[in-house]
Amino acid sequence: MAKLECTPEALDAHRRINQTAVAYPADSSVKELFERCAERVPDSVAVIHRHRSVSYRELNHLANVLAARLRAQGAAPGAAITVCVERSPELIVSLLAVLKCGAAYLPVNRSWPDDRLRELFGQVGCELLLTDEAEKLARRFPQHRTVPVGGLDQATDDGNPRLRVDPEAIAYINFTSGSTGRPKGVPIRHRSITRLVFNASYADLDEKATLLQLAPITFDAATFEIWGALLHGGTCVLYPSGFVRFSELKRELAKHGVSVLFLTTALFNTIVDEAIDTLDGVRRILTGGEAHSLKHIAVALQHLGSNRLTSVYGPTEGTTFATYHPVRELPPGGTALPIGLPIQNTRAYVVADGVLCAPGETGEVLLAGPGLSPGYLGLPELTREFFVDLEIDGSVERLYRTGDRAYLREDGALVFQGRLDDQVKVSGYRIEPGEISHHLDRHPDVKQCFVTVGENAAGEKVLSAFVVPANARCTPEAVRGYLAARLPGYMIPSNIRLCEALPLSATGKIDRRALLGALDPPGAITI
Repeated sequence: MAKLECTPEALDAHRRINQTAVAYPADSSVKELFERCAERVPDSVAVIHRHRSVSYRELNHLANVLAARLRAQGAAPGAAITVCVERSPELIVSLLAVLKCGAAYLPVNRSWPDDRLRELFGQVGCELLLTDEAEKLARRFPQHRTVPVGGLDQATDDGNPRLRVDPEAIAYINFTSGSTGRPKGVPIRHRSITRLVFNASYADLDEKATLLQLAPITFDAATFEIWGALLHGGTCVLYPSGFVRFSELKRELAKHGVSVLFLTTALFNTIVDEAIDTLDGVRRILTGGEAHSLKHIAVALQHLGSNRLTSVYGPTEGTTFATYHPVRELPPGGTALPIGLPIQNTRAYVVADGVLCAPGETGEVLLAGPGLSPGYLGLPELTREFFVDLEIDGSVERLYRTGDRAYLREDGALVFQGRLDDQVKVSGYRIEPGEISHHLDRHPDVKQCFVTVGENAAGEKVLSAFVVPANARCTPEAVRGYLAARLPGYMIPSNIRLCEALPLSATGKIDRRALLGALDPPGAITI
């Protein structure tokens, strides 16, 4: 068993930030917690979608009926069931029905290529496919048994399934991209979800909470949006469209009194640029997923005030959020915005070369606590590489190596410093694209920017900068001159391209592939 070396200063700093233990229903599953809500507040509104409101009583009834249908098709505890349903009340019913069977849901998008979906099905071992387009999916995947989610209203149910689900059981599986080309399956336990949403340090989650469900169901932010509401007796508002329109977003937020909203960093920046009044009525705005732009944070603070914005950070492997930072002011000296302190029942360590880092020292962020995934599906070597056991302060911790670099401020807040694998060699020099982005972000004529590394026709690594101009003064030549006054020549991107907007991926992050592959990247924001 490896033991982390540490100085008294480093150990004291980490002890202070890791006093995060609070009570939460660690012995209960998502199934049981939802059923308790349905019993306690049966007439409260659980889900809103367009003009339809669904009470806890109705939602529980529909999920029981669908769970019986799944069991009749062979669904059993421990199985994985694919869910391919558009954002709707039926999607929420489907997730609950799977959990009521003691199974785990694998959310997928029907637009994904058949080969990719077959790859996921094979890794997980799914036989049942729960969908709102049974005929179409049956033709695409004849080897699977498709189960329709419609026709539930008129059926009777026999009450909640008399099945106790172990909180250590797997509740769902998300897939992340893999450097080898094979997607990595990340299973998440019931207990990890309850740790995320109970006694939350980063937002008020209770019976009065109303959360907007905006993220794709395949994105781990949906875990927070759905269960943050439905395990407390609150309301989950399903965004009605497949892409964001600012006018529609503003209307939905105001109409339903959304109190807690999560936005990816890129989407947050775009809203700040184009329609910041969209956020006027939301009490708590969470944003994260990429490094924050201080320019956009400054505008948001001026408009929203100093008590409504929170930066959140966390990998899929740690169940959505791991740290949080209430944003009350800009960091001094133009340094990066902190990713903050560990959330409840989560511990964070900064480690470099087997040594626990003292404040100010940069190292890799390692996470511990009940939010951790048990590991990657079918990838034992990768699991051993990223999920490690280390002795810290006299006890053994199971930790996830995030690959993210950070340091502790004197007040304990973590400050993100880029990815370990963001360091690239261009013309023999090691370069952090984030450093270039930092300077571009401070350019007065640059609205948004993104710096990445691609290859030229000769296969050589080249730096590319994509810039959304704030005015006509912003030209590639002006941007290059600005950077040349601040960075060495080898750090000046060889390609500087102006864009009307930075395209976003399905998860709301900047779509690097679209930028590199298109001369005129689209400006549409898809979710």
